[in-house]
Amino acid sequence: MNIAKVLTAYATQDGDGVNISRIPGFDGKYLDPFLMIDELKSNNESDYIGGFPPHPHRGIETFTYIIKGGFEHQDQMGNKKAIRSGDVQWMSTGRGVMHSEMPLTDEEQGLHGFQIWLNMPSNEKMRTPRYQDTTDAPAPVVTDKQGVSFTALAGNWQFGEYTLASSLQSLAAHAALANVTLPVNTHMQLAALEQQKVMIYVHTGELISADGQTFNAGKLLILDANSDIDVSSQKGAGILILAGNPLKQPIAHMGPFVMTTQDEIKQAVRDYQNGEFGNI
Repeated sequence: MNIAKVLTAYATQDGDGVNISRIPGFDGKYLDPFLMIDELKSNNESDYIGGFPPHPHRGIETFTYIIKGGFEHQDQMGNKKAIRSGDVQWMSTGRGVMHSEMPLTDEEQGLHGFQIWLNMPSNEKMRTPRYQDTTDAPAPVVTDKQGVSFTALAGNWQFGEYTLASSLQSLAAHAALANVTLPVNTHMQLAALEQQKVMIYVHTGELISADGQTFNAGKLLILDANSDIDVSSQKGAGILILAGNPLKQPIAHMGPFVMTTQDEIKQAVRDYQNGEFGNI
């Protein structure tokens, strides 16, 4: 396994005072086609209770995965869903979405989850928005003989003898995501994926690479193209695997809008101010 770059998440806030750990990639240097990885992880309700009140998006896809706790999603398309532990939600915002994500008040176990932004090809940024979640078609999970658990969150995966296909198959840039749990003293190996950008985010415990390097939670490992994945853990670990094909296109970013040019950003702001994103 060849690691090209290691990034570290930093603490910040978003929404209504929600504490998160973030790895941004709006400069297009390291994460393309991904734009941002936000992790929400706390047992203290005050860190997340404000949630994410109604706000707009254009030009991106948002990918939400909940490990513990839950959020209620609502948008102007009429979707209103409780996204709980194990659930995944994908929203391809296209030309415009208004949505909110608020903590579920009946959850008392804290919150651990992710919101990941994925860029869209320039020629698709103004298409009709789309929404899908896994509440009716749960992400497939398998466990090998060691006890390593592999969950296919989006796309298709080959884990040892198991072939897994998520119900989420239409992400931009041929993106695919998986969650893996490695118990104490276990090892996992995957052949090189077909996507050119492959990254591993350590969200729990401690991960060891094939060459003996140790990575704690909050580290993002960006692999060389065509590298296999070969990791282990002595203390136990939880990781996200993110894969996609770089778009290699200009990125114009302002707040919730990600387009290709500054003129498109200005138009997004005008459209939002004119109420063209609708209301929840």
